[in-house]
Amino acid sequence: MMRVGILGGSGYTGGELLRLLHFHPQVEVTQITSREQAGRYVHSVHPNLRDVCRLKFVHPDALEASDLLFLALPHGRSARGIETYAALAKKIIDLSADFRLDSAEAYRRWYGEAHAAPDWLGRFVYGLPEINRERLRGADFVSGVGCNATAVNLALLPLVESGLLERAAIEIKVGSSEGGNKPNAGSHHPIRSGAVRTYRATGHRHQAEVEMALGSDLSIHFAVTAIEMVRGVHLLAHCQLAKPMTERDIWRLYRGRYRSEAFVRLVSGRVGMHRLPEPRVVAGTNYCDIGFELDADGRHLVVIAALDNLGKGAAGSAVQCLNLMLDFEESTGLHFPGIYP
Repeated sequence: MMRVGILGGSGYTGGELLRLLHFHPQVEVTQITSREQAGRYVHSVHPNLRDVCRLKFVHPDALEASDLLFLALPHGRSARGIETYAALAKKIIDLSADFRLDSAEAYRRWYGEAHAAPDWLGRFVYGLPEINRERLRGADFVSGVGCNATAVNLALLPLVESGLLERAAIEIKVGSSEGGNKPNAGSHHPIRSGAVRTYRATGHRHQAEVEMALGSDLSIHFAVTAIEMVRGVHLLAHCQLAKPMTERDIWRLYRGRYRSEAFVRLVSGRVGMHRLPEPRVVAGTNYCDIGFELDADGRHLVVIAALDNLGKGAAGSAVQCLNLMLDFEESTGLHFPGIYP
């Protein structure tokens, strides 16, 4: 049984990690930390775990050694404390953005500050199994993924790999949990409820991960809009293809790329309410659903994708990476299919 700790466990991602890992047959969560909640039962913050998990939060200073440590900390803290955390665990999965990028220059460009531990950037493997599976096997240090970047990367990957994508203009709609559990002026209920607010029309930081994964020479641009939803990322990408394609061609391309991927599902029906991906359907799961509609000219392809920002966009992908790092079956602990309605 692998002993696992979660540093920064009072946030939404920390709670999702604890929920998933509690039912993982080869993992035991031995400690979970929170400065503000130290000494309290985890169910006081994550009420869905009442009578399920009897752990109490401990102060970060009391964290003990473990086999693997998840870092679910606010931006910047993982980098500032990485030497300390590496002394406590041989394997680390960092769910923040601190180690997602592969160069200090890229980090400064996108985050507007110098990286606190630039020598560590090259030691982390970007934690998206669908593109980095072999590098993740047996890795010691793995980064998390950005939820919006993951939706873009998985939606466009088959087009990019085949050389078909000329450009893509993307609208991403997200739920309120993407902003974390700390309230701010924009998350105040009278302001947030009913809102359709574009908060990043250009230059979203997750663009850096898209360029790293798919290539910086591609014309891929996306805007992010907050809507009335708690969990979820919904992507709609207008893609210009290099040559005319048929619907059968697109099916063949996406099926060929994702046939062996346990957590990418193709959803593109001709009838019914659920003929295209919806965030509600994947809530609480590690799935990314992808669908499409091809315009009559054969070159304008609209790709639609949906995932749970706390699941496949964060904690779910992290547990998938854990399984690869430790040579477990990749889908262990991630079989929950969601609920409907």
